[in-house]
Amino acid sequence: MPEPPIPPTSEDEDEIVPPEGRTDSPNAETPSAPSDVETQEAPSLAAALGPREGQRWYQALVIPALAVITALVIGALIIVFSHDEALAAWSRFFRHPTEALSVSWQVVRESYRALLTGAFGSPTTIASAISSGELAQIQSALYPLSETVVTATPLIFVGLSVALGFRAGLFNIGAEGQVNVGGLVAGAAGIGLTFLPDPILLVVVILAGFLGGAVWGFVPGVLKAKTGAHEVITTIMLNFVGVSLVLYLLSTDFYKQQAEPVSKPVQVAYPHLFGSGVRLHMGILVAIAFAFGVAWLLNRTTVGFAFRAIGANADAARAAGIDPNRTTILAMSLSGGLSGLAGANQLTSITPSLFPGFASGLGFDGIAIALLGGGNPGGVVAAAFLFGALRTGGRSMQVQTQTPIDIIVVIQALVIAFVAAPALVRAMYRLKKRRVVGAADTFAKGWGS
Repeated sequence: MPEPPIPPTSEDEDEIVPPEGRTDSPNAETPSAPSDVETQEAPSLAAALGPREGQRWYQALVIPALAVITALVIGALIIVFSHDEALAAWSRFFRHPTEALSVSWQVVRESYRALLTGAFGSPTTIASAISSGELAQIQSALYPLSETVVTATPLIFVGLSVALGFRAGLFNIGAEGQVNVGGLVAGAAGIGLTFLPDPILLVVVILAGFLGGAVWGFVPGVLKAKTGAHEVITTIMLNFVGVSLVLYLLSTDFYKQQAEPVSKPVQVAYPHLFGSGVRLHMGILVAIAFAFGVAWLLNRTTVGFAFRAIGANADAARAAGIDPNRTTILAMSLSGGLSGLAGANQLTSITPSLFPGFASGLGFDGIAIALLGGGNPGGVVAAAFLFGALRTGGRSMQVQTQTPIDIIVVIQALVIAFVAAPALVRAMYRLKKRRVVGAADTFAKGWGS
């Protein structure tokens, strides 16, 4: 009979070599089996959030700044070729080349000078008015700047709204409907609670606007979290519902004051900062305060960390114990609330009554401002002031130089196009490509995210 095999001793065990591609050691790494699909662990949360924190300077400043400069240069070319005198000079270019260049430079210089003075006022006039000490002169000198600030104030709210969604990986395209519903609820508070003292009523109107917008943002948040419905689709649909809701309720006895679809006026307004001679009001301070609040929320709180985590990598956030569904609902609700503040701002500073289109286009402007600001609250404030300056100065430019105000719309569109396509700007200025997780990435996620 053959002898039974002798079991190896402990000394022999150390010399046993397993077959190639296999190990029996509990401490050894097991190579992955060949497969078409590799199984990967969820990436670490620190790695997911790292690119934004380390490279924010490049994405948040360089690309938008170059986008603005490029848009202004292209806008200058459009101004030249839409001006009769410049076109006439260019028709004689081969006979008088210097004349064409000189006239073109003069046209562009005068147009952009009118744009700047119309947006910020004349430095000489402002200095002279301040030195005189007369309130009427100071108000007159600061009027262009005050109009820029007044125009920028609601843009800050809607820009913060969309930017907050961007940071949470959500594309809130429903700011338009949220502005309308926020204004509707704020108007109801301002009309129905007139027995309250003015300071308290003002706070209630602001909170009502926030609540109305938050409810309108809560709905797509729940649909996204519970059913997977894409927020772009649901918020677009709710835009139409919100605008139509305003049209319908303006015909009810509670809101309407005449046969026309105009509501009763809200009986409270933001106090003016420099007297009634200029429209600059305390709403800008509220907007700046909310910008600081959003920055603090995103960068200094657990909730903000959860927003940034699911925006950077939802799988990593889930692995870290963050509930993406609850975070999505909260992010959309807060985003909607910020848009609702823009609706309340319109009633307490621009027009005291609701009417069809009282905030037309504000929500869509918020998308452009959030993109230009890189999803950063500070960038949003700067972008809102830029858009406010372009719109206010554009009216002055048209009056003083007969340059069509439509040029301003073209410049804004070019700015957004370049910001949304940073690869184009990098190619134009030969910049190195660096990977940055930011608002443009959220914008580019598309329908499948």
